[in-house]
Amino acid sequence: MFKGSLVAIVTPFKNGIFDDKTYGELIEWHIAQGTHGIVPCGTTGEASTLDFDEHYRVIEVAVRAANKRIPVIAGTGANSTDEAILITQKAEKLGADAALVVTPYYNKPTQEGLFLHFKAVAESVDIPIVLYNVPGRTAVNMLPATVARLLQFKNIVGVKEATGDMRQASDLIRLCGDRFVVISGDDFTTFPMLALGGKGVISVTANIAPKDSADMYNAWERGDIAKARQLHYKLEPLNAAMFIETNPIPVKTALALMGKIGEEFRLPLCAMSPASKEKLRGVLKDAGLL
Repeated sequence: MFKGSLVAIVTPFKNGIFDDKTYGELIEWHIAQGTHGIVPCGTTGEASTLDFDEHYRVIEVAVRAANKRIPVIAGTGANSTDEAILITQKAEKLGADAALVVTPYYNKPTQEGLFLHFKAVAESVDIPIVLYNVPGRTAVNMLPATVARLLQFKNIVGVKEATGDMRQASDLIRLCGDRFVVISGDDFTTFPMLALGGKGVISVTANIAPKDSADMYNAWERGDIAKARQLHYKLEPLNAAMFIETNPIPVKTALALMGKIGEEFRLPLCAMSPASKEKLRGVLKDAGLL
């Protein structure tokens, strides 16, 4: 159901308020550039700094702007199961095509706790659920065996795998089979994960290079491995630059330098250091984005 270059889209702010006009313009640009799906309210979308009403508003605007032309996979995770259920149910009512539900962070549940958490969320809604495993952010790694157990719930359809561990990705794909979609959660692992049987990426870099990111997947899907490999190496400097400082600081700064959004963050995120910003500017110039 979900494949290709799915952009983990930033949330633009203007004077401290969600800039819905700019957000809609970004989504139009992504559709024109060939992006295969929009993922609002993820890590890159600063979901952890949005209050409930803002979170719902961002999803609502994304759904309206996409207008069923490409799917919207709304970030709805929380470290409380009840809260994750609440947000996921609201996303379903707002018309999201699926929910991206991160493993609970900070409280470090066991594998059984993870299973019970996702079971409860899956049973509370009818829309498809994409699991999100990112231990570098959450301090817990959901193991392939736990993911495989969750296949008994028909609306759990995939996982955003952001460990950077190709052995774990391989185990996921081997254990879960064709019904289940494994999607890269790191731009630098997209190409190798496609080779293992993955179906795309939920991408940070696609925020600034949507066409190349989409074209890499398109080339792979039509069997043009050389072209996909070429685009992988073309994108690698941008992939690295997106993590000069904590995501989404570099990507929002890059979009601001490109004239797409205002350079505005919510604390505790803040503006890039001058040295990092100059380094980023150089990478963008080399890539032809400035």
